[in-house]
Amino acid sequence: MSTPHNKAKKGDIAEKILLPGDPLRAKFIADNFLEDAVQFNAVRNMFGYTGYYKGEKVSVMGTGMGIPSIGIYSYELINKYGVKKLIRVGSCGAYAEELDLFDIVIAQAASTDSNYAYQYDLPGIYSATSSWKLLSKAASICEKKGQRYYVGNILTSDIFYDNNPEIWKKWAAMGILAVEMESYALFCNAAKAGVDALTILTVSDSLVHHKETTTEQREKSFTKMMEIALEI
Repeated sequence: MSTPHNKAKKGDIAEKILLPGDPLRAKFIADNFLEDAVQFNAVRNMFGYTGYYKGEKVSVMGTGMGIPSIGIYSYELINKYGVKKLIRVGSCGAYAEELDLFDIVIAQAASTDSNYAYQYDLPGIYSATSSWKLLSKAASICEKKGQRYYVGNILTSDIFYDNNPEIWKKWAAMGILAVEMESYALFCNAAKAGVDALTILTVSDSLVHHKETTTEQREKSFTKMMEIALEI
């Protein structure tokens, strides 16, 4: 059952999985939130674990950075391992003035500068959206917890260091809340297979206010989005 990127066997991975980009964040979630966690993958140091959260079997696995990486891992999880609910938990750069460090962003949809959807030979531009079922649950959990959160469109970009450092303002003018590098591919893969996917992000830096978190904070302190994802 193993793939070139995942040594897990059939049944090793739960139908619900959390997908942080950083494999060390996957280990942090397994160590701090899951009971009886067992590691199912370490190929390319892309750590994956399965355990239990409040009695529910849940998996967590790193995806790496960018559309090509999450495109591979999410495709295999869905089509090779039968995963039905995929929740990306990651960091983002804020484009909206109202967003501050550590705020929660729930992605309703993902715009992109990537041509990932080209493979589907569609006669137009595909709008990649999250699962309403998962999104509505996430928003409800935030409400119950009194957690400040924002729902809207994000940008999934192929470029981290853009040659035009001001280009983000054009996306912001269209109401894009924040930028990251993975969700568009995740939403496309999930839609094609008819499964549910969602992205929950924590603001790690702001292009508006020029503030940013540390590497250690991004790995270990973004716990609110982890709890929201696990509660869904």
